[in-house]
Amino acid sequence: MLKRVSSFILLSILLSGCEKSISFTPDNADPLVVVEATIENELAPIVILSHSVNYFSEITPDILANSFIHDADIEISNGTRTHKLKEYKVARSVSDYDLYYYSIDSANLSTAFVGEFSKTYNLKIITGGKEYSSTTTIPALAKKMDSIWWEKPTGSVDTAIFARVMARVTDPPGYGNYIRYFTRRNKEPFWPGLNSSFDDQIVDGTTYNVQVDQGVNRNEEFDEETYALFYRGDTVTVKHCNIDKATYDFFRTLEYSYASIGNPFSSPTKVLTNIKGGGLGYFGGYAAEYISLIIPK
Repeated sequence: MLKRVSSFILLSILLSGCEKSISFTPDNADPLVVVEATIENELAPIVILSHSVNYFSEITPDILANSFIHDADIEISNGTRTHKLKEYKVARSVSDYDLYYYSIDSANLSTAFVGEFSKTYNLKIITGGKEYSSTTTIPALAKKMDSIWWEKPTGSVDTAIFARVMARVTDPPGYGNYIRYFTRRNKEPFWPGLNSSFDDQIVDGTTYNVQVDQGVNRNEEFDEETYALFYRGDTVTVKHCNIDKATYDFFRTLEYSYASIGNPFSSPTKVLTNIKGGGLGYFGGYAAEYISLIIPK
């Protein structure tokens, strides 16, 4: 017994001798340009430009307000027309700071255009003496929702309060149909699902039923048991979008990175961008369809 205790003490000493105290000071990297650019069928292009913030920064309204990039030169082309976008300001209402975005110049509509199915778009941004570019496609609306309906949720959830929304979706034959979806409750904004982007590796060429989880505002806390459900009496609108692979890859890696934050066993994930020139973010085309449902009380 004494021999075993001595061996344990010796092993503990050896292991403690292997410990090494590690300390480091994180670099304050220069901020990068972040691009959030979209174009949807029948809608004008929208570009939001900002600077990235330090990983360890405390996010405040002032920091967010100062992150917007102003006076950038932005052009978008559909292969026939090239249009210079104009910066617009949205005065603070629901947020604690003013919002800024770039879109069609209403004083120069001769070259303006909206998104169309099966068309490719090129974006060029010049700001801070640097040029950034990207290309995206609004695909054909090939993968569609056939119908949506509501059901009583399973488990211990109160079925007099909550409901789940289901959809029947048809995927055309041939791999490479990527989608992203959003939901809206009543007159609230559209929010993307917690996992909002999917490919067709498993469902290729089939018609299938799937639960449509309620979209999530990631700036707010949510109940993990009920976040995906809707309330009885809600008017629910689902925005179902066909997207290209680059847009899918961006959100696939972004959402995986978001889900793995704080998990010591997860692998580090590089968020894939289609912005050339050293920027972050994405330029995405959306082939969107909308379908609504009223859930009875």
